[in-house]
Amino acid sequence: MSENIKSFEEAVEFHGHSCPGLAYGYRAAEYALKELFHGRSMDEELVAIVENDACGIDGIQFVTGCTIGKGNLIFRDFGKQVYTFIKRDNSDAVRISQKDKTGMGDFNKRADELKGKVFSGSANPEEIKEFHEIRAEITKHILSMPLEDLYNISHIKPQIPEKARIFGTVKCAKCGEMVSESRARVQDGKIVCIPCFEEYSRGW
Repeated sequence: MSENIKSFEEAVEFHGHSCPGLAYGYRAAEYALKELFHGRSMDEELVAIVENDACGIDGIQFVTGCTIGKGNLIFRDFGKQVYTFIKRDNSDAVRISQKDKTGMGDFNKRADELKGKVFSGSANPEEIKEFHEIRAEITKHILSMPLEDLYNISHIKPQIPEKARIFGTVKCAKCGEMVSESRARVQDGKIVCIPCFEEYSRGW
């Protein structure tokens, strides 16, 4: 792993636990920084477009500095282990997608067998212990693999997202809570927030 990025242990502290998903995101972020941006994005120099909302996203936020709050992490709900990273100053970008085979087939198969029982609460203590041991081994394997064995990567010409804008806030006429102007709606001549807005539909 690269020496100029934060440690995986620090990423675990940020995320709350160690798991294969976090490790995958951590390594994807490492790959992006290796290819594009040697350091953590302090503002919006680097943009990440992520196509899932799983554990790996915390690894990407922590390592790259691309975050929802700063506006340089964009979430697209496609359920894919695919990440696009864009460097604003020269429009260089990479698309990183997880490979389907990473040499952990037997471990993954057994982990999948145990996962349902563990998450449903029906696993016995030995099965719970085995499940966590397998996940720890998978995580260790992910962290030690060459990046090119984990991911496909391609340099692309991206459509660069505009920088995050700061909007004013207005009060919802129904609930009285403040809402960004960009997300407010008008109903019966009054400004309302999305949860208070009553959608009009004629059935299509």
